[in-house]
Amino acid sequence: MRKADKATNTNNAAVAPRPKAPITKNRQRLAALTPSGDSLLQLRFRDGSSVLTGDDEDRLKAMANKVAQTEARLQLKAYAAGNGNDTSKARRLSLSRALAVRSFLIENGLRSTRIDVRALGISRDGGAPDRVDIVLLGR
Repeated sequence: MRKADKATNTNNAAVAPRPKAPITKNRQRLAALTPSGDSLLQLRFRDGSSVLTGDDEDRLKAMANKVAQTEARLQLKAYAAGNGNDTSKARRLSLSRALAVRSFLIENGLRSTRIDVRALGISRDGGAPDRVDIVLLGR
């Protein structure tokens, strides 16, 4: 038998199933926030505005403190009211809103690499037109 044949024969042994990872404190904190993929927080904006209110900032700070203790990623889905003739304006406004939220989160301790931005423009999901949904993505 050649050396190469012996090497392949020794690798055919059965592999034991991998044990499940223990639940860590970070995973427990993450579970306490919301199930992965669900909206963690929704911020509403005034028509044509991308300014965060004091109440929005308070809610964002509380959320940032909870998320900072985990390894979770966030996705910001931003929307803006508009009509079918001017989707570009709605997309720009939604981007401005998402970037305002992202900047605030970064100023409050979250790394920029943990935040994804999606400027979706006109809402087609039946939700409020002027909003940013913050979605927990897990790792």
